[in-house]
Amino acid sequence: MPLIDMPLDQLKTYAGTNPKPADFDAYWDRALAEMRAADPQVELVPASFQVPFADCFHLYFTGVRGARIHAKYIRPKNVKEPHPAVVQFHGYAGNSGDWVSKLGYAALGFSVAAMDVRGQGGKSEDTGGVKGNTLRGHIIRGVDDHPDHLLFRHIFLDAAQLAGIVMTMPEVDASRVAATGASQGGGLTLACAALEPRIKRLAPIYPFLSDYRRVWEMDLAKDAYEELRTYFRLFDPLHERENEFFERLGYIDVQHLAPRIRGDVLMAVGLMDTITPPSTQFAAYNKIAAPKQLAVYPDFGHEGLPGIDEKIMTFFSALL
Repeated sequence: MPLIDMPLDQLKTYAGTNPKPADFDAYWDRALAEMRAADPQVELVPASFQVPFADCFHLYFTGVRGARIHAKYIRPKNVKEPHPAVVQFHGYAGNSGDWVSKLGYAALGFSVAAMDVRGQGGKSEDTGGVKGNTLRGHIIRGVDDHPDHLLFRHIFLDAAQLAGIVMTMPEVDASRVAATGASQGGGLTLACAALEPRIKRLAPIYPFLSDYRRVWEMDLAKDAYEELRTYFRLFDPLHERENEFFERLGYIDVQHLAPRIRGDVLMAVGLMDTITPPSTQFAAYNKIAAPKQLAVYPDFGHEGLPGIDEKIMTFFSALL
């Protein structure tokens, strides 16, 4: 078969390229302490869209740095409580999607929460407040400031905070909460389960936000990763701070968070993926110490993967 990356046997042992900062664990422990100190001020507002078998709400909470975060929340009716829940995350620059796309899980008896990433295509706020480049790109937002100001630090915390809020819902069994998403949503699924290790099952699909230096070395800093190239061209044309740049991005590299995951994992990867290269995904997968399984699509790239939604629903149905 054609290759755009390493052969599969090498992918299965690939350990990643992007450096991990020496104070990585202290960094995330400090971030989690900030998240837990925030008053979430959770608000549920009934949505105009409703269905007979579930209640639909706009869920709002306050994340780190005061941003008001929005998620769609669906609570099934006439279901024995407490019941399981699924937390969903969307792709880069997108939003939480239509209500209808979540009703399958609600019909099974899951509560569903789908987050709008701050500053992207939904209703969540982006409070800004960093020094340095803000031309474009959330990956590099804050890279020239203190690492505590990296935007994806805040987004990762939003994902974990939402999962924790769902776990406090009286109708939800906190021991039966799952997470899923594709691309950016896959990266956020990994980050969520790492920072909220009570996540019982997780299904990341071709996760974004992993092994940035490998992306650069493969000359794939385009499309979703274009901002890496933009940064060097505009702010470091001689690459004098290249090592510092990638080490700083190491704080928000999901491969380094992956060892914290405790839930069972079903991950999907397309070996023809030129958006989030397979090796960057395997860098994260290979560091997961929890029970895990991989669905490999040899002929597919960053696109719809046939049957994966059914595989994930079956995987999560074990929580019912």
